[in-house]
Amino acid sequence: MQEQPRVIAQRLLNLYRQAHVINGGWAAVNKALIAESDDTQVIEALRKLPTGQRLATHLENLKTGKTPMNTIDPDLLPYGGLLATQDTATALTQNEINELKSALANFEATPEGLKKIKRLDCVRKFGADWAESVKSALAGDANALAIWENVVRTSKAYQLWDSAKQLTADTLTERDRAQIQADMPEFETYLPMFGDAGNELLNKLRTFMSSMPK
Repeated sequence: MQEQPRVIAQRLLNLYRQAHVINGGWAAVNKALIAESDDTQVIEALRKLPTGQRLATHLENLKTGKTPMNTIDPDLLPYGGLLATQDTATALTQNEINELKSALANFEATPEGLKKIKRLDCVRKFGADWAESVKSALAGDANALAIWENVVRTSKAYQLWDSAKQLTADTLTERDRAQIQADMPEFETYLPMFGDAGNELLNKLRTFMSSMPK
């Protein structure tokens, strides 16, 4: 099978799994899924990925019109629909906002600094939707929002750092190579934040990706 369909399939699966935090909900997600899944080889590749069968069925439902573009069959929700039950509209009390802003004022972009923010009850209450929900709760405070964006960016950076370290520590498979290709734009954006170590890790990913047989 060609590499490109597999890369697109992995990208679609990542989008499907993160649908619960994407602005616009399923209407926005479904449009993106349809736009990138025209090739039947993509669907074939998708069925071979973990949990990809569920997304493949959802795409078929969208294309036939069985499922409207602004929704999804409850049986086909990612993670069995567990994330969809999160109450993203939960508001923060004034005391919680004050606690959060106090913590943000002392935020340091380090693993320990990130843990301190994520351990706050006012952040943990939002579950998987913490990034977008807290951002909404801070609307109107430009300074707090700017710091919060740094928190989210730091969290993403360390997530990709851990992913890259794991990928380069093990023997790469074709699936790993497809994942690296799909995530390369984000690796190129975030890994340089770690200076020389990040650039070295990025170069390893590029080398591993290009050295594997196509």
